[in-house]
Amino acid sequence: MKILPKMTALSMALLTASAMAYQQDKVYHFTVLHTNDLHGHFAPNDKGEFGLAAQKTLVDQIKTEVEKQGGSVILLNAGDVNTGVPESDSQNAEPDFKTMNMVGYEAMTLGNHEFDNPLQLLDMQEKWAEFPFLSANIYLKKSGKHLVKPYTILNKQDLKIAVVGLTTEDTAILGNPEYMNLIRFDDPTETAKKVLAELAQNEKPDVKIALTHMGYYYDGKFGSNAPGDVSMARKLDKGAFDMIIGAHTHDPVCVDEKGVWIEDYKPTDPCKPDYQNGSWIMQAHEWGKYVGRADFSFKNGELKLEHYQLIPVNLKKKVQTADGKTEYQFYTEEIPQDPEVAKLVESYQAKGNELLGEKVGTVKGKLEGERSVVRFKQTNLGRLVAEVERDKVNADIGLVNSGIVRDSINEGEVTYRDVLKVLPFGNAVSYADLTGQELQDYLNVVALKETDSGGYPQFVGISMVVDYANKTVTEIKVKGEPLDLSKKYRLSLPNYSASGGDGYPVLKNHPTYVDSGFIDADVMKQYLQKHSPLDASKFEPKGEIIYR
Repeated sequence: MKILPKMTALSMALLTASAMAYQQDKVYHFTVLHTNDLHGHFAPNDKGEFGLAAQKTLVDQIKTEVEKQGGSVILLNAGDVNTGVPESDSQNAEPDFKTMNMVGYEAMTLGNHEFDNPLQLLDMQEKWAEFPFLSANIYLKKSGKHLVKPYTILNKQDLKIAVVGLTTEDTAILGNPEYMNLIRFDDPTETAKKVLAELAQNEKPDVKIALTHMGYYYDGKFGSNAPGDVSMARKLDKGAFDMIIGAHTHDPVCVDEKGVWIEDYKPTDPCKPDYQNGSWIMQAHEWGKYVGRADFSFKNGELKLEHYQLIPVNLKKKVQTADGKTEYQFYTEEIPQDPEVAKLVESYQAKGNELLGEKVGTVKGKLEGERSVVRFKQTNLGRLVAEVERDKVNADIGLVNSGIVRDSINEGEVTYRDVLKVLPFGNAVSYADLTGQELQDYLNVVALKETDSGGYPQFVGISMVVDYANKTVTEIKVKGEPLDLSKKYRLSLPNYSASGGDGYPVLKNHPTYVDSGFIDADVMKQYLQKHSPLDASKFEPKGEIIYR
């Protein structure tokens, strides 16, 4: 072993001492608050649930409590602020970022939906935000530079806390293809190794947080998706990150005492984050329904999770009253809305309502979406919605359950509000690549869905004979060609149906399944803008689906 000169050893000792700014034997306390996948939900819903005005009150209450006891609070968001609510989408998520400033966020990682729009808009949003956008694995192709900051350093009392942003490489296929040619997405795990080494050399943080938008896949089973938080934790050195605060899969991450994920987690139930290879993994569901709270203690370089909970933000449960009526009641005591944030929220809502009157196109003829029609036979609007989704993901066959179609579009001018009346649920377009045999098996269930139900399917790009009496589906042709059982076909459908909604076979676990994240109403709006004036007669069924 080489013996270092005394001066070098002394210098190293001084360097180590300077890196350790915290006091020996002192116990530090800090609380990490986290949210993810807000998707435009800056305002409470029609039941008064969630919303950033109530979130502001909750965060302030926790800060007062923690700081009174000598601790510090960190507030983080794990991405996907964009896309989901018309009042937000129509204002480029400005309401969300401006209200997030008021709540007091200190950092946010980029999610895949931050790339639904041009990079110029992302740049504008970064200017609106009073907190840094992070992602260590996204680079500009031309210059090779990071698109945004790879990490930020927060100083809380005497502790140096590093927050590293990481984004799923699936963004390259989930983001808007028009804008993906300017940037590249490196492997997040490999990137994390490089950043951790850089931090160790240059910053020497006391606590390391990965703020990710990669997804939580229990036991690392990520299927056809890019690897998520669990896989990364297992591939890195033990405890490489003290905690991984995630997003993307929209789940509450709570495990039981055996470490098994609680898939049917209910508000106010106890919640323990997953623990993988020395890293705590957390995710707070979606839309600001919860604020995740992790209380930590730190002493002599050792970090300990003292308590964790998912705090519901004015979530309500449906209950039956003594007189047999149904009403909604808060799970916990109601959190008041912060007056200043509520005032700003209301102003943006009013502006959003004006923008929803925006003309998106014109239609020649009526597009039929009445419940009494669309749930009984193929209609031009049902087929249009299926075609819009099929076109978006370049599928061979488009399928939608008629239950997602809630209104007609009359001849003449069409506004964004008209589109939202037709498609109000915010379903995402998804797809799977099925063999001909898998498609046959799938149709043997879906095509036989009875009329007068939301499950009755609307098709495009396919023809068949459906025999209700004998429960058979025959003479299947895709784009005019007979079904080849060994060939692969791409099927597009709402993620609701792919998840088993309306009794459809579950496709979300299929190895080729992809949830594109594109919201159906937005896709319909773009289609109308591109193809206006749209001739309704071109989508009239021509006997492709024969019922017997």
